Amino acid sequence: MISKNTDLGLLLIRISIGGLMLFHGIAKLMHGISFLVDNMGAFGYAVYIGEVLAPIAILLGFRTRIAAVLLAITCIVAIAVAHAQDIFSISEHGGYALELLMLYFFGAVALFFTGAGKYAVSKNNKWD
Repeated sequence: MISKNTDLGLLLIRISIGGLMLFHGIAKLMHGISFLVDNMGAFGYAVYIGEVLAPIAILLGFRTRIAAVLLAITCIVAIAVAHAQDIFSISEHGGYALELLMLYFFGAVALFFTGAGKYAVSKNNKWD
């Protein structure tokens, strides 16, 4: 019988959520965020926190619960600023138009409630 390994599962969720969101942040580092700054002013620079720093913290397992909140907020802002018209939409392939953002959002919320698990850089703080 296969035993449960919750900590390995949490590591895989951290790699999925943090690792894949980091690609969005890297793209913004490479190509700029002028479109965000034009729409949101200086607040647009917060995207670097939500799409670069928070995913790195999630990947490492450092203050994972705080980083997960920041990532979840980033997802909400992305929906409000760039995808509000798609909230009740189905994609051309039959899936929910915002499914990727919602997967990031709910993955981050799950990590907020669970923490990073034992395969993390930091495990002893209440925000881990």
